[in-house]
Amino acid sequence: MIKPISIYFFIEIGGGSEIGCGVFGVINFRKKSIFSYLYWGLRAQNHRGHQSHGFLTYNGEQFHPYRHLDLVPTLHSNALHEWFGSHPGHIGIGNVRYTTSGKCDDVSILQGTQPILGSVNKLKIALSFNGNIVNTSKLRKEVNRFFPDFKYTCDSDIVCYKLLLELKKGKSLPSAVKTCMLSLDGAFSVIGITGDNQFFAFKDPHGIKPLCAGHSPDGETFSFSSETVCLDINGFIRDFELEPGELVTVTESGFNRDQLIKNPKKAFCAFEYAYFARPDAQFNDQFVYEIREEFGRNLVKEFPEIVADADLILSVPETGDDPAMGVHEESNIRWERASRRHRYVTERAFILLNKERFTTIDRKINILGSKMDGKRVLLIEDSIVRGDTTKVIIEKLHKSGVKKVYMLVTFPRIIGPCFYGIDMSTYSQLIGSNHTSKEIAKIIGADAVCYQSIEGLVKATGQNYNQLCLACINGKYPTPLAQKMADDMKKKFLNGYKEKCRIYETEKNEDINVKSDKPN
Repeated sequence: MIKPISIYFFIEIGGGSEIGCGVFGVINFRKKSIFSYLYWGLRAQNHRGHQSHGFLTYNGEQFHPYRHLDLVPTLHSNALHEWFGSHPGHIGIGNVRYTTSGKCDDVSILQGTQPILGSVNKLKIALSFNGNIVNTSKLRKEVNRFFPDFKYTCDSDIVCYKLLLELKKGKSLPSAVKTCMLSLDGAFSVIGITGDNQFFAFKDPHGIKPLCAGHSPDGETFSFSSETVCLDINGFIRDFELEPGELVTVTESGFNRDQLIKNPKKAFCAFEYAYFARPDAQFNDQFVYEIREEFGRNLVKEFPEIVADADLILSVPETGDDPAMGVHEESNIRWERASRRHRYVTERAFILLNKERFTTIDRKINILGSKMDGKRVLLIEDSIVRGDTTKVIIEKLHKSGVKKVYMLVTFPRIIGPCFYGIDMSTYSQLIGSNHTSKEIAKIIGADAVCYQSIEGLVKATGQNYNQLCLACINGKYPTPLAQKMADDMKKKFLNGYKEKCRIYETEKNEDINVKSDKPN
C-alpha cells in the first residue's frame, strides 16, 4: 500500500498564500467502478490542497472511505488492484485540503481530512466541502443539542451535521439544503452522497467558490468538480458552472437544477483568477491564463514610466508566467526565461530561521545570474501576502548582480484577511494591511512595487464589482458576520492588539467586543 509522507506548513513559491480545498465527485448509472475517475479528478486539482487527501466510494450499501496526509500519491502498478479492490462503487467523492480551520498538527489535519461522514438512525450522508464557515460557534451549539456526541474538528463537520440535522427533522433534500444555505455564514461549495443513492452538489448564496458540472461523452457518467481541469483529465464535457444558491441533483436523465435562493448576490472569489485556479481552468467561457495575460497588459498601461526604465522581464514561476506574457506583448520588452522551478524539489517543511527559509527557496527556484547581471528587471508576481517569499527572491536577484528590481503584481494590495477559504486570516500576517506600496518596496528590497488596480482586475475578468468577492482588497465582505468581525478586529489591530489566532476562530466570534480588549 502506498504510504504518503506527512507534511506541515509550507512556503508556496509563486504567490505566498495557502490555499483551501478542491472537491470532485462522480456517478455512473451503469454501476461501473468510478474510482479511476475519482483518482484522476483529485490529481488534476492537487494544487488546491497539499496537506491531505481523501476518497470515498459507495456501492449502494456501504461507504468506503480512505483518508491520508500529503499529496494524492502516484499509483504504481502493483498497487492498482489494491486501490480498486478497496474502493468499490458507482458513486464517489473526493477532496484535497489545506487547513483553513481547526488545528494544524498531523493528528488534527488527518481528523479533518475529507470526505466527512455523518449518520443518525437510518440516515447517512457523505460530503466533500470547499470553503470556510464563519459562524461556527453558534452552529456548534445547535448541532450539539441534537447530537451530544458531536466533536468539532473543522468547519466541514459543521456543514455535514447541520445538513444531517435538517434531514433528521424529516425535510426533503432541497428543503434541508436551503436551510443550510440560510444558516451558514461563509463560503461553501459542497458535493454529497446520501444513503439512498442521491448524488448532489450545491453552492452558497454568493457563489464564492467555484463548482462546475460535466458528463462523459457516452452519457453514462456525471460529475461535479471545483475546476474544469478535472473534467478534462477524465475526458468529460463541461456543462455549466453552478449558480449561487443552486442545488443540483443527478439522475439517469442528467442534471436537475433547483435555484433555492432567488436573486442571490454573486461574489465569486477574485483570487481564483490571480492565483488559485490552474491556468488551463475555465471560468465563464474564459481560460484563466488568458485573464492573467490581460492582467500583465494592464500593468504595462498603468505604470508606463516604470516599464520604460526596464531592460528585461522576469517572472516568479509559475503563477507569474502568464501575466509575464501579457507584459511582454504589451511592452515589447524581452521576457527572459531565467527563473525556473525545480520540478522535483517538492519538500515542504516548516521553516523557522531566515537562513533556512532562503536555502529552501534557493533550491526550489533557479535564477540564471549571468542573464541578470547589470539589468533593470520587471519582476512579475501574482500577489504579495506576507512578503517573506518575495523578499528572499529579490535578495537572490541582487546577489546575481541585478541593477534594479521593479515588482509588477497582478493582484491589488491585500489589506484585509480572508474569511472564505484562503489561510490569510489575520491582519498581522498581511504586509499590505498597514504598509503602503512604497513601504512594502523598502521592506522587501525592491525599487518599486506596482499593484494592478482593482478596476483593471475586475475588467480583465469580464465580471463587474457586483459579481466578485474583493473583500481582501477593498474591505467589503459579502456576508454580514464576516464584515462585522473584520471591522472590529481591524480597529483592535490598528490600536496595537496582537492577534492570537484566525479571526473567525476567536472565542465567541459572533460578538467581538472591541472596547473590552486592551492592546497587548
